[in-house]
Amino acid sequence: MATRFTTPFGRESTSDDVLAGVDLSGQRAVVTGATSGIGTETARALAAAGAEVTVAVRNVEAGKQVAAQIAASTGGATVNVAPLDLADRSTIDEFTSSWRGPLHMLVNNAGVMMLPTRQLTREGVEYHFGANHLGHVALTLGLYAPLAAAGGRVVSVTSDAHAHARGVVDFDDINFDRRDYNGGLAYAQSKTANVLFAVELNRRWAEDGVTANAVHPGQIRTKLQRHVEAMDLPAEVRAGMDRLPWRSTEQGAATSVLLAASPLLEGIGGLYFENCNQAIDFDTENPPAEFDAPGVGSWAIDPETATRLWRVSLKLLAG
Repeated sequence: MATRFTTPFGRESTSDDVLAGVDLSGQRAVVTGATSGIGTETARALAAAGAEVTVAVRNVEAGKQVAAQIAASTGGATVNVAPLDLADRSTIDEFTSSWRGPLHMLVNNAGVMMLPTRQLTREGVEYHFGANHLGHVALTLGLYAPLAAAGGRVVSVTSDAHAHARGVVDFDDINFDRRDYNGGLAYAQSKTANVLFAVELNRRWAEDGVTANAVHPGQIRTKLQRHVEAMDLPAEVRAGMDRLPWRSTEQGAATSVLLAASPLLEGIGGLYFENCNQAIDFDTENPPAEFDAPGVGSWAIDPETATRLWRVSLKLLAG
């Protein structure tokens, strides 16, 4: 690894901490999956700093409630609501075609985790890969012009699951057509794809002024874990989950907000962050003791794999 990029912030920092003194007036942001968890907090923090925020959500009524709450808590910040289903290409096309003006920050935050059975998107792609990865690819590509006009930033919210589950992208069987379906592995594969997309996007778009980074937010109890919570897990497994180093929503959103809006990240791209700093390389032989900061797997930041995934993704979107 080259010199590791670090900031004054860390695991305990909150979204407000990383934006202290930062004025985002006149800037515009899109946050996907902002009706709960760190998505809501990311939208709130950016709006509180002065940005005009659009929450792109499947449930518009829930989005309106979140927008009203943010406006009330920030003294009248501008928060727009737009429908977006990342598993339905038509809603993505409608969102991108209707966008007007520059876009300074795109936080690709929405996701699904560990669906108990194999499901497919409307386009016939395994749901984790289709919604978590391909949907965000289509959204980002469709917003290229607004992002380039603003010299914008793209934040790809991923997970340490890519490292713990060795979620390499199986290019020969992305949809689990031939191998047995495993929700954890499907989720991990999609999260690896999120990192690879940020790496390749930054390589391709940096010369146009657009940067992209990936972020593991840490362990936060949100609706994302609803399928895990519903599982019939052994008592010792649930006890182990309870002992995880859970953090607050404000701490979980801090790295996303830092990457989206902090002046410290000006011109920085193509990296994987956790705890508000660039992650270390994951050591498969000697994994770190700190569970929620395992680092980044080499398979998730490999340039050749990133380029291959880009091409495969475009083919899937075209098909």
